[in-house]
Amino acid sequence: MNERFYDNICQVLGATEIREIEEIQSLWSGYGKIARYKVIDGPVDSVVLKLVRFPNETDHPRGWNTSFSHERKVKSYQVESHWYSNYSELSTARLPKCFATDSVGAEMMLALEDLDAVGFSKRLSAPSIDEMFLCLTWLAEFHASFMGKDCSGLWEKGTYWHLDTRPDELEVLDDLALKAAAQALDDKLENCRFKTVVHGDAKLANFCFAEDSSSVAAVDFQYVGGGCGMKDLAYFVGSCLREDDCERFETILLDRYFLELKKALQRFQPHVDPDEVEDEWRSLYPVAWTDFHRFIKGWSPGHWKVHSYSERIARQVLERLRV
Repeated sequence: MNERFYDNICQVLGATEIREIEEIQSLWSGYGKIARYKVIDGPVDSVVLKLVRFPNETDHPRGWNTSFSHERKVKSYQVESHWYSNYSELSTARLPKCFATDSVGAEMMLALEDLDAVGFSKRLSAPSIDEMFLCLTWLAEFHASFMGKDCSGLWEKGTYWHLDTRPDELEVLDDLALKAAAQALDDKLENCRFKTVVHGDAKLANFCFAEDSSSVAAVDFQYVGGGCGMKDLAYFVGSCLREDDCERFETILLDRYFLELKKALQRFQPHVDPDEVEDEWRSLYPVAWTDFHRFIKGWSPGHWKVHSYSERIARQVLERLRV
């Protein structure tokens, strides 16, 4: 670890020493790691560090893929640092506390609360509907917290797959009808009346559950930014369910999300009419689904998320766009 980062963390925590316990995971494309550190003589027993080192083109395992891709990743870490420094405490939805952020040269650091140590140690690959409901409540509270709020310093458009950041995937997309409608889909979502801050990567893997599945917290805010909350909802549901269950549970999941959103808006944004938000956003759910489908078909046409449910939703949305 960079010596400056080490000293900064010890000073902020009032610790005499921190020691790496384990690497939790490496960052995408060799950009660093997330690791758990033991805190000696501090107010917490452990801390999770996100340690980023931007590779140069010669030492990157795939030569950056493209400079465009590299620049997107660099900005994502800058956005996440800005998020934790300036926005995260405004969220009523549970996420890790940030103890410190720092950067020097081609390196960045985030020192975050160890969610495992405070009771959010369970990760799921096949959630029950009740466990999905917990995440829907989290998303509803998150979206209500930031409804209509400025998002300067974050992504102007949240999510990692939106059209502006994925020209290569659009170029190779062989679904010509979907390709032709890509800009219209993006415009439909971007021009919605009610905007919030979206998590941007709200997949199941980024939710940390309490051991008794009574509550949930979320991590990974690299693609947080402005947009329609349906982007998070469609992406989350698609990360949890296979094609038959996407259709089977669509109504119950949407109904639960909007029930929780209404309650959250009444608490945090009483000036916003929740029925008007639901009317607009519910109609945009299939648009958001189709927009992600457009990305995934260009990025990985054989992906398990490319299935008949998504194809049917996309065809219906494209037909409405032509009316």
